[in-house]
Amino acid sequence: MNVTSGEDTPNAPRLDVDTLLDDPATRIVVCCGAGGVGKTTTAAALGLRAAERGRHAVVITVDPARRLAQSLGVESLDNTPRPVALPEGTRGSLHAMMLDMKRTFDEVVEEHADPERARQILANPFYQTLSTSFSGTQEYMAMEKLGQLRQSGAWDLIVVDTPPSRSALDFLDAPQRLGRFLDGRLIRFLSAPANTGAFRLLGAGFSLVTSVVNKILGAQLLDDLRSFVVAFDTVFGGFQARAERTYRLLQDPGTAFVVVAVPDTDALREASYFVDRLTRDSMPLAGLVVNRSHPLPDGAGRRLTAAQAAEAEAVLRGAGTHPLASAALRLHAERVRIREHEARLRDRMLSEHRGIRVAEVAALPEDVHDLASLRTIGAALADGPSGAAGDSWDSSTRH
Repeated sequence: MNVTSGEDTPNAPRLDVDTLLDDPATRIVVCCGAGGVGKTTTAAALGLRAAERGRHAVVITVDPARRLAQSLGVESLDNTPRPVALPEGTRGSLHAMMLDMKRTFDEVVEEHADPERARQILANPFYQTLSTSFSGTQEYMAMEKLGQLRQSGAWDLIVVDTPPSRSALDFLDAPQRLGRFLDGRLIRFLSAPANTGAFRLLGAGFSLVTSVVNKILGAQLLDDLRSFVVAFDTVFGGFQARAERTYRLLQDPGTAFVVVAVPDTDALREASYFVDRLTRDSMPLAGLVVNRSHPLPDGAGRRLTAAQAAEAEAVLRGAGTHPLASAALRLHAERVRIREHEARLRDRMLSEHRGIRVAEVAALPEDVHDLASLRTIGAALADGPSGAAGDSWDSSTRH
């Protein structure tokens, strides 16, 4: 029996991960979704499977837990892609790196400014704060690093694990937000010398304003801000141009967005929002990955409903016989209920996004911690979870 919600299930074609990874036209895969849904694991598994199928892949992560390094058998990851040791005879190769947003910011400054101007910017206290803690900097630098890796041409596939964000797709908005901040009127106002240009004409009135601002923000902060804006003016255009170029790269047909979720209300609601936003921004959506699902195992027990299992368990428990069978029936009833709940949530989302391609990964008994575990995840992404046959996410039957 297919476990469904009791209503017609919208058709959901399967996300063919191997076809996606094997296509040489696919150059970038972006894994996005809410925090805690398994984006890092999905990105690593896709990178590993791609390498084993002949691609030269690099995975970039921003995950602070450093689980990616552990899973890939690398001691540590930093802002430079590190090779991952794969079994002898592997057709492709795999590198991995963890985003260092300040180091990436520094690299862009050093590339666009002459040595003396770069030194002034990098030593500026306002810049040091901006490059480490300003809202959106991490997302901006994730996209900047993507652009750097793509431009290098060293890899034919880049897999991006985006920053964990519950406020839609911040990494798409970050370049524009950071640019608006750096080029905003308030920044220009605060950083303008009081004795130049139109401000000189304001005379004592402007002096009074700047005196108040000095008291609120501190004279040193304003001095740092002024110095930063003056020095940064020479590289700002380069930042904007790179941000726009990377944004266009994300819209290119060679990019594929994979939305990752788990089968619970909040995560699928977030996933639905991500799908809507990607569609609105003309970003190429490959499909949806549903992690940690609970498919029913193969066998005759699949046809046993939760109600039937509960009824049989009650009879055995009342008779005081066959305690193991009773426990198995109880567990089966609970598993079916979980699956039915997941199916209802699934149906609700798929009814809003008909035709979206879906891949399902069953929950594993333990955390992913090595290449073998990642390989299992990759196989599930390509073939479906073990025991999911006949319990697919594209059924269209009723109870």
